[in-house]
This record gives sequence, structure tokens and C-alpha cells, in this order.
Amino acid sequence: MAAVVTSHTELQLVVDTADASSGGLMSSTIVAKGIMESLTSTLTKFHAGYFRVSLSLGGQALLWKTLRGPTDDTHTLRRTLHLFHPTAFTVLWSLSFFALVLLSILYLLRCLFYFKMVKEEFFHHVGVNYLFAPSISWLLLLQSSPFFTPQTHYSYTVIWWVLAVLPIAVLDVKIYGQWFTKGKKFLSAVANPTSQLSVIGNLVGAQAAAEMGWKESAIGLFSLGMVHYLVLFVTLYQRLSGTDQLPSMLRPVFFLFFAAPSIASLAWQSIAGSFDTASKMLFFLSLFLFMSLVCRPTLFKVSMKKFNVAWWAYSFPLSVLALASMEYAEEVKGDIPHLLMLLLLTFSVFVSICLVVFTLLNSKILLFLPHCFDPISSLISSAMCSTPQQNQQRPQTV
Repeated sequence: MAAVVTSHTELQLVVDTADASSGGLMSSTIVAKGIMESLTSTLTKFHAGYFRVSLSLGGQALLWKTLRGPTDDTHTLRRTLHLFHPTAFTVLWSLSFFALVLLSILYLLRCLFYFKMVKEEFFHHVGVNYLFAPSISWLLLLQSSPFFTPQTHYSYTVIWWVLAVLPIAVLDVKIYGQWFTKGKKFLSAVANPTSQLSVIGNLVGAQAAAEMGWKESAIGLFSLGMVHYLVLFVTLYQRLSGTDQLPSMLRPVFFLFFAAPSIASLAWQSIAGSFDTASKMLFFLSLFLFMSLVCRPTLFKVSMKKFNVAWWAYSFPLSVLALASMEYAEEVKGDIPHLLMLLLLTFSVFVSICLVVFTLLNSKILLFLPHCFDPISSLISSAMCSTPQQNQQRPQTV
């Protein structure tokens, strides 16, 4: 831009369009470059462990759908909770659906552009277990959907097979096959609390199949999950050499110990048609394991010092335990079972709300900080942000 003096002593304004257009193009290039750098940073740090968020939200959605659904429970407390407004539940389900779709898109992009990292995840003894989380999340959203029911909608069957059961079956063959065949990754060497996600995947699939009326498929998935749960539970209980290689920041996954029997009690209820003795036994086991962990708060002291995505491991187990207590209270009736249901329900909702708030306040921590701030990324990725001397030290285990 320049000012030119003419013979009539006027000022003419001359605009240099070339400079203006080049400046706009440069600005657009800078913006596009910044977006690409942010997306690249996000995809390199993203992993299947982030599906804990959709897992937890899906558990809450299923919990509140069951709470608002038809029931034979005439207790005053249950009738009061039944007044929960349907619009609020629809908003919760929609939020869960949006979160799951967003996470699924990010993981698909990671598979396309960073397949080597996904492969490293697949061969890692902790990371591979979280590959069950997307399928479990879709199954939970499917069961809690306010828009269609298992018996009347064709898409329910399609999603059950394509997004849930087939991926779970493939992972079952891979993981369970290694446990009883020769290889480096036999159970006593790689078992850790996250291994229970493989069991939970089968049990949630069995529950969804039972609701569709596919009793044989439900029994098959249930038996597969329970047999391996018993083997895994005994292995973890014995604390064999090699089963304790888990960072302290991942200790919230210990809550999966009572998530598996809680889901098992619900799955068997769907198959048997009632919350019978077998379901009650599994519920009492989950309640005992929950109390055992709650009475040891120092176990989670290190993991609670700084917020990370592993905190979301608290929510889903609490949601399914509260759901199991709800079914138990409906079957047994009485004030004490309903009081227990209220306590677990309140605790579950409180934890979920706190996690949502902490996530919103610390969103940059989840995707934009170095790998060492995330417990799973630091396990899988070779790019550590610690010093070489620190890398040579033995990692802290549970």
C-alpha cells in the first residue's frame, strides 16, 4: 500500500493486491499447518485406553435406562427414582453416543496413518486388552438406546455382529489361544487386572444376545467368559511372578476386579430370566471385592496425584455394580437392599460427574502432553520424556 502525490496535489491510495493475497495465503497455510500438527500430535498419543470414557458413559446410560424402565419393584425409593425425566436420559445417551463416535473416528484415523503404533498396542500385554473397550462400549449403547429395542430393530442385530461380537471373537482367539499354547505370552507372564476386559467383553455380549432372544449364543459367550474369568482370577489372586508388572498410575484398573462378577450376574439374569441364586452369588462376590478395595485407599495414592485418563477406570465398574444392586433389590425387596442400591447409585453418579468435570478442566493433559504423562502411552511408546538415567531405572510396579 502506498500514497502517490499527483499534479493536482491529491493523494491517491494504491493497494498492492499481490502483497494482500500472498499474506492471506500465508495465513491460511499457517492455520492449516497448525491444525495438521495438532491432529498428528493427537493421533500419536491417542490409544484404545481412551475408550474408558465411552465405556463409563455407556455404563451410566444403561444404569439410568434400567432405573427408568418397567419394574415390579413397588418400594418407595424405586418409585421416586423412576421419576427421573426422560429428556435427561436422552441427553446422557446422546452424549455417550457422540463421545463413542468421536473416539472411534480418531482410532480409525490412527489405524490408517499410524498402523505401526496400533500394531505395538496389539502386541502389548496391557494395551491389547483395551482393544475390547470399543466393542463393549457399542454393546452398552445398544442396550441402553432410547430409540429402538433389541426385539424390533434390524440394526440392533447388525451392530451386535459387526461392531461387537466379531471383534471380540477375533481378540478371544488371539488372547485365549496364547494362554494355553506355547509362546512367550502365556497367562502367568502377562496376566494383569486389565486382562479382565476380555472377560467383560464376552459377558456383555452374552447379555445383549439374551435380550435379543438368542439364548444359545448368550450361553456360549457366557461360558467362554466365565471359564476364562475363573482361570484369570486364580492367576491374579496368586500374584505369580510376571503378573505385577503394572505402573502405579494404572492402579484404578483394580476396580475391574468387581466389574467382571457384576456383569456376570447381570448376564446370567438375562439368560435365566430372573436374578436367581447364581446371580446373587456373583453379586455378593463383586460386593466383597469392592469393599476390599475401598478399605485400602492407600493403594491408589500414587495414581491420584495427577489427573490422567486412567481415572476413568473407576466409573464403569461402579456403574455395573450399582446396576447389579438395583436388580438384587428388586428381587429381594426390603429396606436394606434398597438402601444399598441408593448408596451405590449415588456413589456411581458422583464419581462419573467428577470425572466429566476433571476431564473438561484438564482436556489438554489427555491429548497434548508428552507420552510419559499417560500410563499406557508410556508403556507402549518408545518415546519417553524422562532422562536416559531414569529410563535405565526399573519401572515402579504394583
